[in-house]
Amino acid sequence: MGMISIEGMEFFSYHGHFKEEQLIGTRFIVDLFIQVDTSTAEHSDKLEDTVNYLAVYETVKKEMDQSSHLLEHVAHRIIMAVHEQFTDVTDAEVKISKLNPPLGGKIDRVCVTLSSDDIYE
Repeated sequence: MGMISIEGMEFFSYHGHFKEEQLIGTRFIVDLFIQVDTSTAEHSDKLEDTVNYLAVYETVKKEMDQSSHLLEHVAHRIIMAVHEQFTDVTDAEVKISKLNPPLGGKIDRVCVTLSSDDIYE
């Protein structure tokens, strides 16, 4: 079993509770960790024997393009989409960071982290 991480995916999206966030948008960073059996790919050196990182990125991008009020909702959708599209993934964890959140002071980011365990309990 191997852990594949795709870290630092940056998106400009329109997620947030406040109306202004839905209108002007902001930057987000997404880190995704997926567990998959990599043993065949370790020996074959063939892309079709593992999870295609580009396809995973496109899945995350599609979910980030859909506006939501809560990061928890976006994280849930990403985990569900990854499991639906990549059946070899046995576990997934996603961390979504909203940069410069509008909370009335200087704050670098707020983050939500969800894993498959949180969803499938």
